[in-house]
Amino acid sequence: MVNFHATTIVAVRRENGDVCIGGDGQVTMGESAIMKHSAKKVRKIYKNSVLTGFAGSVSDALTLTEKFEKKLEEHGGNLKRAAVALAQTWRSDKIMRNLQALMIAADKETLLLISGSGEVIEPDENFVAIGSGGNYAYSAAHALYKHTNMSAEEIVRESLKIAASVCVYTNDHITIEKL
Repeated sequence: MVNFHATTIVAVRRENGDVCIGGDGQVTMGESAIMKHSAKKVRKIYKNSVLTGFAGSVSDALTLTEKFEKKLEEHGGNLKRAAVALAQTWRSDKIMRNLQALMIAADKETLLLISGSGEVIEPDENFVAIGSGGNYAYSAAHALYKHTNMSAEEIVRESLKIAASVCVYTNDHITIEKL
């Protein structure tokens, strides 16, 4: 089985309600072939009030995004309740259990990391990053968030550029969504 991977997603939420998520566009097949440079891995969903970004298998992540949007509808846009419901379904459903992806979801009040093992994590900080270049982007976001007055969008964009400069699985074709 050939694995498609390589992604860097970073999200930042400033205290003033400034929220942004961004991702690079690279999709890699195996360890050596870049299949796409401009994939869009971040989206605005649920009446343009929730941002999502995913890392992992592209088809799995798109399936999860669709299911997450349905959970948001069921729970009236309550991000935490929808995330818990998605994680419970993801963990317990036979087919969904095999989906290989991570998701970041954010609205103006909350930033969450959702995984297939049933975890819904609200980070201690107002920034989070996932994917192949996630550690690089997280480190950059951490420094920029703590030591500058940059906007959420500026931090996301610069963090992704830094990750792209050091991670072979991250490119500089950046997609940004903000609230």
